[in-house]
Amino acid sequence: MARIVMKFGGTSMAGMERIRKVATRVKHEVERGNEVAVVVSAMAGDTDRLVGFCKEASPLYDPAEYDVVVASGEQVTSGLLAMTLKAMGVNARSWLGWQLPIRTSEAHAKARIDTIDSETLIAGMKSGQVAVIPGFQGMMDDGRISTLGRGGSDTSAVAVAAAVKADRCDIYTDVDGVYTTDPRIVSRARKLDLVTYEEMLELASVGSKVLQTRSVALAMKENVRVQVLSSFEEPGDDPEPGTMIVSEEEIEESDMERQLITGIAHDKNEAKVVLTKVPDRPGIVAAIFGPLADAAINVDMIIQNVGHSGIVTDVTFTVPRADLARSVDILEGEKDSIGFETIITDAEVAKISVVGVGMRSHAGVAATMFKTLADRGINIEAISTSEIKVSVLIDEDETELAVRVLHSAYGLDADLPAA
Repeated sequence: MARIVMKFGGTSMAGMERIRKVATRVKHEVERGNEVAVVVSAMAGDTDRLVGFCKEASPLYDPAEYDVVVASGEQVTSGLLAMTLKAMGVNARSWLGWQLPIRTSEAHAKARIDTIDSETLIAGMKSGQVAVIPGFQGMMDDGRISTLGRGGSDTSAVAVAAAVKADRCDIYTDVDGVYTTDPRIVSRARKLDLVTYEEMLELASVGSKVLQTRSVALAMKENVRVQVLSSFEEPGDDPEPGTMIVSEEEIEESDMERQLITGIAHDKNEAKVVLTKVPDRPGIVAAIFGPLADAAINVDMIIQNVGHSGIVTDVTFTVPRADLARSVDILEGEKDSIGFETIITDAEVAKISVVGVGMRSHAGVAATMFKTLADRGINIEAISTSEIKVSVLIDEDETELAVRVLHSAYGLDADLPAA
């Protein structure tokens, strides 16, 4: 018997037919003798619809009332799933965020989970009752409803799993696991059985849409085993058919000779900014990036070129594409204090990242990436690295070619089935 938290996203809850399929899958786990809690998202499209109503009501809406409105989507699906499970003969009940409660920080629309009162929840699970919990929401100290930001249901599920000390947290999505790259681009991409928290955190941060970054960081902090699997496949006898996100120590115990590179990610939501003829003096970098940080704009790749005669230099960096216009506006407002000459922008770029914990003990990973791209005539516009990641910025039109050739260069292609 295992204690499991199951999380279902918006596409899995999109209408009663799919909710019944979710209930069937939950019932399957209960019949295996497992203790189960379920975290659900709103029906696909419902949150966007509710956000639209808020904007219609008031362009400068009250964040506290916004949370009341947008949290209602998950309340609907949690109630409907609990009803459906009861109709199937499964002992179930819904728990809203304020009923447990799930306590969060004082920040409407972008709250973070502080604690979850799990005693009553665990008692119910031990008695055989399935707890159905709405994701994405909690309660602040003043009793007001709060929400965690888009994609917050993944974080809710991991937090519940940590609170009840679950054996694993199953995240059901529209894919059957984590692949070496996007299988829509590379048909020979392989599904991974195991991925480390650090690798998944890097993949999520550089473009992989499988899991929300915050949920992976929380899973790593609380050592929660997370499984990514498809909600559209029929449940079978294998309790772990998807990709497990686990600690590096667990992977080393089960797989001594791991692949050097785990995956290739791409992100087209990048924009490049170049400030020309910036004065080459101490404090200038702080003058550029301080105002952007104050506006909560995330700066990624940064290149400061060698100064011209030690007087001026060019500074290149990337920001999220959605923040490009705001970034330019902020920098133009700081032009006199920074002293740059012009701003050059390019929104038609993409970030390609190679990720793998094997980089720690193997040299030449970056060199292979650079040579592979050069051999195909793909120009690198910027580079950033971490201990287990190398990212480059290239022209957006060359994204798919870059992903394919790198996937092959690192030996990630799956073997073709025998004829």
